[in-house]
Parts: sequence; C-alpha cells; structure tokens
Amino acid sequence: MADLLFKLSNVPEDEADEVRQVFQQGGFDIYETSAGRWGSGVAAIWLADSSQLADARAALDHYQAQRARQMQENYAELVATGAAPTFWHKFTASPWQVIGCVLGIGVIAALMVLPFLGFLS
Repeated sequence: MADLLFKLSNVPEDEADEVRQVFQQGGFDIYETSAGRWGSGVAAIWLADSSQLADARAALDHYQAQRARQMQENYAELVATGAAPTFWHKFTASPWQVIGCVLGIGVIAALMVLPFLGFLS
C-alpha cells in the first residue's frame, strides 16, 4: 500500500520541485496525485514502496530542516535591511483593504461577545 509523504496543497512551486528532486536523488519510488478538477482530491506525493518509508521520511525531514533554516535566514536578512513587510507597509499599499479587514474582525468579534453580555438575548 502507498504511504503519504508530502501534501502539495498550498505549497510554493519551488518547494514542490525541490521535494520531488530530493526523492528522485534518493532513488525513491514515488508518484503524485492531483486535487482534481474541483479540488476534492488530495494533491500529494506518495511512496509506492513501503519498505523505503523510513529512509524517505529521513530525507524529507533533512530537506525540511534545511529549508526552514534557509527561510529563517532570508527573513532575518529582510528584517536587517528593512525590506520585510510590516503592517504599515501593507496599510500604505492598500489602506481600504486593511480597514475592511479590521472592521470585519471587529464585527465578528462583537457578534461573538454580545450574546454573553446580554445584548442579543
């Protein structure tokens, strides 16, 4: 039976390509499934040979630890240079979108809290 190795939903294409490359270099027998036309399936990379599961997971864990370090270093560099996106940058780029989100959050929070305060009962 096949074993799920890596879900591809909401994964950047460069990361998915790197994961495929890790499995190909390791010589693992893998195949991919897509989410399908309506997105009801599972887009993932599967291992066909269960006897390779421990080695495949070890290779994937090593890759993910390396990628996490790389992304943290990239973010630290962006913060050090002042290029990291902040709330103020997002607000100045699209103020109406930020205002709408903040108002929406406020309305939802109010609707959740008001019954406990006795205003809507």
